[in-house]
Amino acid sequence: MSESILPLLVEADDLEPLIQDERIRIIDLCKLDTYQRFHIPGATHLDYPRIISVKRPAMGLAPDDEILEDVISSLGITPEHHVVAYDDEGGGRASRFLWTLELAGHEQFSLLNGGLHAWANEGHPMDNTPVNISPSSYHVHRNDTPLASREYVLQHLEDPDTQLLDVRSADEFLGRRRFAERAGHIPGAVNMEWTQAIDQQRNMRFKPDEELLQLIESTGISKGKEVITYCQTHHRSAHTYIVLKHLGFKRIRGYSGSWSEWGNQPDLPVE
Repeated sequence: MSESILPLLVEADDLEPLIQDERIRIIDLCKLDTYQRFHIPGATHLDYPRIISVKRPAMGLAPDDEILEDVISSLGITPEHHVVAYDDEGGGRASRFLWTLELAGHEQFSLLNGGLHAWANEGHPMDNTPVNISPSSYHVHRNDTPLASREYVLQHLEDPDTQLLDVRSADEFLGRRRFAERAGHIPGAVNMEWTQAIDQQRNMRFKPDEELLQLIESTGISKGKEVITYCQTHHRSAHTYIVLKHLGFKRIRGYSGSWSEWGNQPDLPVE
C-alpha cells in the first residue's frame, strides 16, 4: 500500500468503523486473561515475550529474522496489512511490537491511542471469542534504522549530533535504584520518565502534541538531532520512540539492550 489507511496514532472512534476491514490486522498485547475476558472484535492475541530475545543479562534484545518471521506469520500479517496494536498497560508493549515491525521492514502500522482503556471505557464493542487466524508466510526485510546496538551507542557517545533519552524513573537514572550490576545512566543522557507522556485523565492517551513537545524540548532533546531512547529493556522506551515518531522526529533509534545490557558491562562508561 502506498498510503496508510490510518495515522500512526489512531483514535478508537476512527478504528471502530474499520475493525472488519480485511486490510487491517488488530493485534492485542494485553495480558492473556484480559484478552480471554474481553478484547476488540477480530483482534488476535500476541504474547509479549515472543517479540523479545533474552541473552542474559541483556533482557530486551531484538529477535533474529527467523523468529520475527515466525511470529509475524503466526498473526496472519502480510506486507499489505495495516497493523493496529494495543495493550492494557499504557502502550509500552504495543509500542515495542510496532518498533519490532518497523525493524522487520513493515511500514504500515498504528498504535491505538489509550489502548484497551480508551476502547472499553468509551463504550466501543467488545468480544470474548478467541480469534484464530490463518498464518501467512511473512518474509522479513530487515531495516536496522530504528535500532541502536550497544556498539552504535558507544560509537556515538561523543557525537554532538546524537542525543540519548533515558526514560526510566529519576531514581533509576540517578542510581538510587539499581536493576543491574551498576547503577546510573549512559554518559550524556537526559532523563524523562516515560509516563510523563501519558494523560491519566484521558484513558492513558498521549498528552496533546504541544504539551509533549514542550516536555521533550525541556530536557534539551532536539528534532534536528538523532535521538536514541532507552530504559531497562526497551519496553518503556519503545513507547517514547512512538511518541517521538508521532511528533515528527525523523531520526530516532531504540537501544534494545538498554540498561539491562549497558549496566551489566563492566567496561562501559557510566555516569
